[in-house]
Amino acid sequence: MLTIAVDAMGGDHAPKSEVDGAIRAVRSLDVRVILVGKQDIIHKELAQHEGVRDLPIEIQHASEVVTMEDSAAKAVRTKRDSSIRVASRLVRDGIAHGFVSAGNTGAVMATAKMVQGMIPGVDRPALASAFPTLKGTPVVVVDVGANVDCSARMLAQFAVMGEIYSRVIFRTERPRVGLLSIGEEEHKGNELTRSATPLLKSLPICFIGNVEGRDIYTGDIDVIVCDGFIGNVALKVSEGLVDMISKMLRESLEETITRKIGYVLARTAFQDFKKRVDYSEYGGAPLLGVKGVCIIAHGRSNANAIKNAIRVAKEFAGGRANERIEAELGGSQLSNASVAAKAD
Repeated sequence: MLTIAVDAMGGDHAPKSEVDGAIRAVRSLDVRVILVGKQDIIHKELAQHEGVRDLPIEIQHASEVVTMEDSAAKAVRTKRDSSIRVASRLVRDGIAHGFVSAGNTGAVMATAKMVQGMIPGVDRPALASAFPTLKGTPVVVVDVGANVDCSARMLAQFAVMGEIYSRVIFRTERPRVGLLSIGEEEHKGNELTRSATPLLKSLPICFIGNVEGRDIYTGDIDVIVCDGFIGNVALKVSEGLVDMISKMLRESLEETITRKIGYVLARTAFQDFKKRVDYSEYGGAPLLGVKGVCIIAHGRSNANAIKNAIRVAKEFAGGRANERIEAELGGSQLSNASVAAKAD
C-alpha cells in the first residue's frame, strides 16, 4: 500500500476538502494518507465523519501555514515548519511516496525543488496539466506555469517528461507530441520554438511538429509542449471558457424547466458535459522533474479533486515515472554538448 502525504492546510476550503478527499481516497484507492497540518484543526475536522477510526489515515503535525499571499521565497526561507515543507520532507525521507497540495503554487514548487531535489538531467521542474478533448482522451500540456522563460533544451526536457506522464497515467501506448506555435509550418513561431524543433526531432519520441492552440481540444495530439507563460494563459482561458459555457447552459436549462419540455434529457446532457470538463476529475498537475512525487491541485479543489489528486500521486509513484524520466533523459541527446552543437 502506497502512502501519500496531503497538505491539509493549503486549499481555499482547507482542511474540509482535504480531509473529505483523503477519506474518499482511502476507501476506494487502496492507499494510505498522512494529513499534514495543525493537528488540533485536522482532528476536529476528522471528528465530523463517522467510521474513520480504522481507516489508514494518520496526522503529521505542522505548526505553520503558507498563505496565498506569501511569496515563494518567504515561505521557503522563514516557514520551516509549514505543512508544505513537512509534507515534502516526508517524501524526501521515504516515509511518503508522494505529496499533494492545493496551496500556494509558487511555494509548493520552490519547496519541492529545494527539499526533494531535482532529477539528474532536468534543468527546471514543469507543471503538466490534463485538458479534456473532443475524443474523450485527455491531452497533457507542459508547462502550464512553472517557468515563464524557457530555453529550447527545457522544452525538449518537457517533451520527454510529458510523454512519459501520458504513458504512465493515461496508458497512451505511443503519445503524439506537438510543439505549440502560431502555425503548423516549421518556419513559423518565435526564436524559441524554431530552435526547439531540431532538439525535439532528435528525441526518441513521436514528435509530430508544430501544433496550434485549436489543436489542444481535438484529441489528435497527446502531449503539447510550450513555455509556462503561454501554457498558463491557455489554462486560464480554458477555465474561464468552461465557466462561461456552464453558466450559459444552466441558464438555458432554467428556461427549459419553465417550458416543461425535454427537461430530463437536457439535464442529463448538462451533467455529462460538466463531468467531461470538470477539473476535479483530473485531480491536479504533477510537478515533473523533482525527485519524488509532487501533485499541485487547484486552489479551489473540492473533495473529489483531492481524492483524484491522491489517485494521480499513487499512479505516478506506482508507475515509477521519475525513474523512467531519469533513464530516458539520460539516454536522450540532451547533453550540453549536443544542445550547443544543434544551436550552432
